Amino acid sequence: MYFGSATPDLETYYKTQTGEIGLLELHKRANNANLPEIQIIDLRQELEQGNKTMISGALHRAIEENLNNKKQTILFLNHRGFSSFVMCRDCGNALKCKNCNITLTYHASTQKLKCHYCGYEIPLVKECPECHSKNIRHFGAGTQKLEEQIHMLFPNASTIRMDVDTVSKKNSHEEILNEFKNRPIDILIGTQMVVKGHHFPNVTLVGVIAADSSLNIDDFRANEKTFQILTQVAGRAGREKDQGKVIVQTYNPDNFSIECAQKQDYNLFYDTEILMRKQLKYPPFCDIIVIGVTSENKVSAFNITKKMHEYLKTRVLQENLGIILYQGMPAPIDKIKNQYRFRIIIKCKFGNDIIDLMNSMLEQYSLTKEGKNGITRLTIDLNPNNWM
Repeated sequence: MYFGSATPDLETYYKTQTGEIGLLELHKRANNANLPEIQIIDLRQELEQGNKTMISGALHRAIEENLNNKKQTILFLNHRGFSSFVMCRDCGNALKCKNCNITLTYHASTQKLKCHYCGYEIPLVKECPECHSKNIRHFGAGTQKLEEQIHMLFPNASTIRMDVDTVSKKNSHEEILNEFKNRPIDILIGTQMVVKGHHFPNVTLVGVIAADSSLNIDDFRANEKTFQILTQVAGRAGREKDQGKVIVQTYNPDNFSIECAQKQDYNLFYDTEILMRKQLKYPPFCDIIVIGVTSENKVSAFNITKKMHEYLKTRVLQENLGIILYQGMPAPIDKIKNQYRFRIIIKCKFGNDIIDLMNSMLEQYSLTKEGKNGITRLTIDLNPNNWM
């Protein structure tokens, strides 16, 4: 079995350092192209200078230069829609999905508020449902809003957008990529779909609109994901003879994952992150088990979570098991599709003793338990990629 990546995950790369798997490295880009220049822009300074648009002064000048030189630009923003959330400025009420404890995202093209988890949608509201104020404002930004601002700032530039909303039809993904590659379209605006695996010979500029979006997530891999995304999207610029340039906009310019991405130094990032993982007992130095509990009845889900935690705590103390057991808590998104969600996190070295513990727990609390309040479902994930 072979793995290939410019930014391998830390657990896999750690195995190459311990000799568990072999390592082959490429030290040059395809076509012997030079690595792009990466410039970090502190968005705090942009605000101090009165720039409230999504485009920094440096990125604005770089896009303008690219347009004059008939070169293409990719703008990366990992959030679709027009605004991240809609809130009443009088009472502070943020409009949420009725099925999920998550704010609705405003989509300007359809004039609707949508939930990106269950698909629930409502027409754009003009009045707060709580206090009936009409002081409704849109906060945050998505790819639709970015596209609108680009049209305002560069009215003569042609654009194309690539996100979940524009690739819903069959073959639309390939059609957008081919259109950008083969037609004189100036700017491609996209989410993570544009980050890796694409070769656009005429792209010399990549702009990362908000590098912080992947930093501020409830996941111990946040730094790793940020480094991977920035390195991968930077790889879209300057893949032929022309020198590439990448402009990364952030409120955290001193974050080490952003600094390592600027230097395009995987080994520096790995050496720094692996020490933190070891100190905090995260993979690859331990395994993490997430026990999930979901139910339409919040009290039922909470009670089973509490009972399972008490059972596990008793077993750990009685048998002196080498695990770290955390208190049962609501999941980061504690309600999705009308299902309340709780979880228990365990840090351990996964082995037969842990398998026996999980099996005995499941004997007490089978995979699905149905009572008068409906079905409560239990899940067990080992080292999950998604922590939400």
